[in-house]
Amino acid sequence: MSYRHPERDQIRVDGVLTALGNPLRLSVIRLLDAGGDHNCTSVLNTLGVPAKSTMTHHWRVLRESGVIRQRPSGRENLLTLRREDLDARYPGLLDAILAGARADEAASPAPEAAEPSPSSPANG
Repeated sequence: MSYRHPERDQIRVDGVLTALGNPLRLSVIRLLDAGGDHNCTSVLNTLGVPAKSTMTHHWRVLRESGVIRQRPSGRENLLTLRREDLDARYPGLLDAILAGARADEAASPAPEAAEPSPSSPANG
């Protein structure tokens, strides 16, 4: 099987931003940013996504926007972040998005630490 990947000069900022605007896809990119090839199953297991079929659409969006490269390897697919292409096309964009994602995660309170809402029994 062969996948369609845009050439570097075909990558468009609107496609990249749309692809990375989804929280699950952004989580995938955060994992892939460590570098190297990652098989789909390990990415799914790390993120806690139960079914490969759930991700088919997400892989396609990331691939066709030029954010990842996906290639078959045996019965698996390997995913690679196209950082070099993205940095050449839009210097600093990926770093800014990933830094923003880390900042958002750090600023989000843990579910147990969230304050009760005004209508909850704890306030009543």
